[in-house]
Amino acid sequence: MAGPGMHSSPKIRIRGLHKSFGEKKVLDGIDLDVPEGTSFVIIGGSGSGKSVLLRCILGLITPDSGSIEIDGKDIVTATSRERAEMIGEIGMLFQNAALFDSLTVWENVAFGLLAPEPRARADRHPRLNRTDAKARAGEILAQVGLDPSVGDLSPAELSGGMQKRVGLARAIADRPEILFFDEPTTGLDPIMGAVIDGLIVDCVKKMGATAIAITHDMASAQRIGDEAAMLYHGRLIWQGAAASLMNSGNDMVNQFTHGYRDGPISMELRR
Repeated sequence: MAGPGMHSSPKIRIRGLHKSFGEKKVLDGIDLDVPEGTSFVIIGGSGSGKSVLLRCILGLITPDSGSIEIDGKDIVTATSRERAEMIGEIGMLFQNAALFDSLTVWENVAFGLLAPEPRARADRHPRLNRTDAKARAGEILAQVGLDPSVGDLSPAELSGGMQKRVGLARAIADRPEILFFDEPTTGLDPIMGAVIDGLIVDCVKKMGATAIAITHDMASAQRIGDEAAMLYHGRLIWQGAAASLMNSGNDMVNQFTHGYRDGPISMELRR
């Protein structure tokens, strides 16, 4: 994957992002740049704001204040049409794959290829008929290590690892410029987790995409990330190379990544 800092302007630029739910402050002034072609990993404990941050970038949650620019355009102030076009350039692998039970595997993979979308994006990514979409789904399934014949099965007939692969296939099927991964190795054994991580790295590299992943899995974070950051109480308390996660020099990060019971965030762990 392309290394950090290789592009003059970030693909995603976040400034002064705040979000509260009632009296609970979830995001407290987030500033973050994600360079184009970089794989960025965000770690942090439960309730630290990781998922809310992703949902704000996706336009699913409106922040209280701040800006989220994708290619220089603020998704917060964009019109509904502009927001739809921007979100159309994002592929998402959900924590539990989130496949549609009523659709076959190939229909899940091809869901974005068949759905209508804003004309501006349709000019660059024309929709496919069902025959062509099924063929394309078979190609993508092969890219994630599944036989195209799996496409005729239902999601319920797949193992957890296979469902994750199908979720990844759906995320990349429309060749998005940005990919989001929400806890990509959750529920998988260590070997299958490493397999999924390898597929993620390969797919992101081949596509030249910009990626953001949130994870509790430190091995996964180091395998898929170029850069990393840690969220704590809604603030980014550390940012650096993903390879340095286990020896960051930050006491809070070290406690979290090594799983130490005692440390500066021990009181939070005992709540």
